[in-house]
Amino acid sequence: MAGRLAGKVAFVTGAARGQGRSHCVRMAEEGASIIATDICAPIDTVEAYPLASPEDLEQTAAEVERLGQRVLTRSVDVRDLEAMQSVVRDGVAELGPIDVVVANAAIAVWSAAWDVTAAQWRDVIDVNLTGVWNTARSAIPSMIEAGSGGSIIFTGSAAAAKGFANVGPYVAAKHGVIGLMRNLAVELGPHRIRVNTINPTNVDTPLIQHPTMWNLFVPDVDDPSQDQIATAMAGMNTIPVPWIDPVDVSNAVVFLASDESRYVTGAAFPVDAGATAK
Repeated sequence: MAGRLAGKVAFVTGAARGQGRSHCVRMAEEGASIIATDICAPIDTVEAYPLASPEDLEQTAAEVERLGQRVLTRSVDVRDLEAMQSVVRDGVAELGPIDVVVANAAIAVWSAAWDVTAAQWRDVIDVNLTGVWNTARSAIPSMIEAGSGGSIIFTGSAAAAKGFANVGPYVAAKHGVIGLMRNLAVELGPHRIRVNTINPTNVDTPLIQHPTMWNLFVPDVDDPSQDQIATAMAGMNTIPVPWIDPVDVSNAVVFLASDESRYVTGAAFPVDAGATAK
């Protein structure tokens, strides 16, 4: 049986691990070829957890190829518009026109908003909002030229719908992503290009699984146990789970990428265990 994305080409940022890798693999399972990018290098202001490595991106490619699908990888910073446009040109030349865009790359820093440094603020906004625009800006002209419509999916967050303490720039950027999505949905509708966000709660990835994040949830314990962390994080959600798995988000990505959602656009799609319902 042909997959739900058979013959499609998907462009994914932040693809080296976590949600991005899961999206690449899940779409490949459904028949898509993948253009996979990640910065694969540190950002000075991100100190709480390490960013992905070139080896991580190679692992993503290996998992896609193991499924029998083609993949092109590039180490590129979403803040660099010209580099992103170059990736798109290479990807289209090698794999064919882009049908699906998943702008997933994001970073976070943890601090009260008034303690965030100018550099931290700039990096989070530049990656999480301007980087999303750069990703879309790079792919949209070729999608319009191909004339086959398509689907653009931005990774939002529960933090795109409400405030959370100690992640001010992240919340601001994700709220901006929702606005950009709604604007592009209006502008691209006549081209049959749909634009939506997926808004997860905490996802079991390196972005949340580190001591800085844990200490925010269990501030009175120097070295909290996994059970204490899980119990505290579960309090965010209506469904009492501390976090969801990357594939839970990827399943929604596949739906929004496929023709099953051909008339869904301008939607902020929650995959949040009820976090925004509380």
